[in-house]
Parts: sequence; C-alpha cells; structure tokens
Amino acid sequence: MTDAWITDTTRFVVALAAIIDPLAAIPFFLQLTERYTPEERRRTARTAALVVAVVLVVAAMTGDTLLRIMGTSLPAFRVGGGIVMLLMAISMLEAQTTPLRQTQEEVQASGDKTGIAVVPLGIPLLAGPGAISAVVIQMDRGSGPVHGLLVLGGIVLVALGCWFVFRHAERVGRAIGPIGLNVIVRLFGLILAAIAIETIAAGLKLLFPPLAGA
Repeated sequence: MTDAWITDTTRFVVALAAIIDPLAAIPFFLQLTERYTPEERRRTARTAALVVAVVLVVAAMTGDTLLRIMGTSLPAFRVGGGIVMLLMAISMLEAQTTPLRQTQEEVQASGDKTGIAVVPLGIPLLAGPGAISAVVIQMDRGSGPVHGLLVLGGIVLVALGCWFVFRHAERVGRAIGPIGLNVIVRLFGLILAAIAIETIAAGLKLLFPPLAGA
C-alpha cells in the first residue's frame, strides 16, 4: 500500500466523518429515544449504523452505473456533490441542522420505535445527500480492487464510529457538553468546507479543461 493510498483514504474517512458528524446527531438521538429502554436504545444505535453502512456501500458500488443511466457525467456530479457538501459545511459553521440532512416532517414522523433507526436517523440524518455524494466521488478518484476495498473499508469504519457514538451517546453528550459539541461541529464544518471547495474545483476543471491550464 503506497503513501498516496493511505493519504487519500485518510482524507476520505475524515471528510465522510465530518459530513455524517454523529456527534452533532447526539441530541437528536437522545430526543428520539427518550422513552426507550437501554436495550432498545442500543438496538437503535446498532440499526442506524448498519443502515449507514448499507446505504453508502450500495451508493459506492452502483453510483457510477446510476449516473450513466441518468446521463449525468461524473465531473458534473462532483460539482453538484461539492455544492451540497459546501451548503452542509456552512450550516455546520453556524451550528445549525440543515434541511439537507433532516426535514421537520421527518422529525414529526419519527414516533415508530422500530423505524426511527432507519428514518430519520440512518437516512437522511446520517447517510444523506452529502455522504452519498462523497462516496460516489471517492470511488471515481481511483480504480482497481484495492481502491474499492479501501473506500468500502472507510465506509465501514465511519459506520462503526456512528455506532460507538450512539452507543455511548449519554456519556459522550455529558462529557463534551453543548459548547464542546458546537466547537466540534464548527471544526468539522471548516474541514468540510475546504474539501467541498476542492471537490468543486476538480469537477470544474474536468468540465472545462481550459481551467486546468489556468
């Protein structure tokens, strides 16, 4: 494994973790599972993480094919995905929850104990448009089985992180506190903004080759 692969994979994992941002989802998780028993809360955390892994793995494996079927180029998807990530980053810098992640209607419809782990926790709060865009773009950044396995491994690693954070949501929330959570969210937002701008720039260079020589 080359240093370039390690660097690229690390960058992808950090970006995906910043987009999904399970720490910012702790208040929603605790609110939605307020009346749950400890076992129900653990099961919800496990299911939500599994949903994240499945959705993003499927997106990574089929994203290129779906784009070709829809007649959309990968460079155009990079620009569009970068814009989505940038909007999420701006919202994170303002310590707000963007409707790109979860709408008010989805919050109101989340009373089903068996369903909230899928909607709205798994989709779209965690595995939303930004995360799906990130994995599709990352798959396009390289080729070969090793690259694909590294991307899938990164997805699984982030999903495990989601499970760990939700599994210990009460302790993590108390330890970090509201101010600490806001600081972390803003830090992730700054990182994500930089990655989003880089993604948009790369897509524009592919759409408009003269820009590459500018």
